[in-house]
Amino acid sequence: MRRPRLALLPLLPFLSLLLIAAASPTSTAGGPARAAGGPGRAMAASRATAASDDAYWTAPRMAAARPAPDGVRAAGHGGAAAHGRAPAADPPAPSRPFDGLPQVGTFFWADDTGAGRSCGGTIVRSPHRDLVVGAGHCLRSPKPKRHFAFVPQYHDGRKPFGLFPVERVYLDQRYYDLGTDAGARWDYSVVRVGPRADGTEAEDAAGGVALGVYPGYEHRRVRLIGYPGTDDATHPKPLDCRAATHRYTSTDPAAPGDFLEIACAGYIGGTSGGPFLTRSPAGYRLIGVIGGYHTGGDFPDISYSSYFTADILALYVHAVRGDAPARPR
Repeated sequence: MRRPRLALLPLLPFLSLLLIAAASPTSTAGGPARAAGGPGRAMAASRATAASDDAYWTAPRMAAARPAPDGVRAAGHGGAAAHGRAPAADPPAPSRPFDGLPQVGTFFWADDTGAGRSCGGTIVRSPHRDLVVGAGHCLRSPKPKRHFAFVPQYHDGRKPFGLFPVERVYLDQRYYDLGTDAGARWDYSVVRVGPRADGTEAEDAAGGVALGVYPGYEHRRVRLIGYPGTDDATHPKPLDCRAATHRYTSTDPAAPGDFLEIACAGYIGGTSGGPFLTRSPAGYRLIGVIGGYHTGGDFPDISYSSYFTADILALYVHAVRGDAPARPR
């Protein structure tokens, strides 16, 4: 009779955090970040921003966007460091282009030079129905991001569910302070997006997946989705692959930690932020995003994710409550 109670003990801190989020005094969609100046005025401004960004991100501009600079080096996701992990001896699972999932999409923004940039993200279920989880390394730079928005199920220059402007980006303070190598364990972000031009929230439009915390490392079947992009080829569709995940303990002292590892073919630079998804009776669960060890890996056939702990759940709660995000110091 005691076993069920003991099994619940490790979950109590996370349940407490979720109760805090649910008890947040801002129960209206959008939360405190949109309440300044009155909800009517804030909603009108948000919808105007969405309309402006939607007009800016034409099919040619989205197709021309390149991976975020921190998310594409060498042949794989990250840098070919001296401690880079060599490709696995067994052949990686094959990947194939497809039209994508509604909950998975792409962040787009124009950088300080005016060039279009992109990185992957996934809508997660939340009280205000407006949160997207992606990689931290893509969004860590404090440089201005204009027309910063999320497009669910982007493919072939299309926006099947519209566009949602980014309002706030939540990264762990340690990731800002330590950088992409020493802070590789915290290479994830929780992003709050505004409604599209007609007032619809992202999760209401495209659906969301559950956020999986402490999911374990060993999974027999994980779905990996990524949006590739390079300077010499056009990849209008995301990649889809199913393979097992394992625990990888870094041998690089500059990038310590334990990470999820998956062997899927062809995940070149640009796939950063793409989700690691597992299936449950309630639907998909997000257990990782391409990033972490060497910002996702040194080779296109092996990808990594930071391990999701209470730290990402804390970011989630901050985003739900509309707290001020951490900043570079």
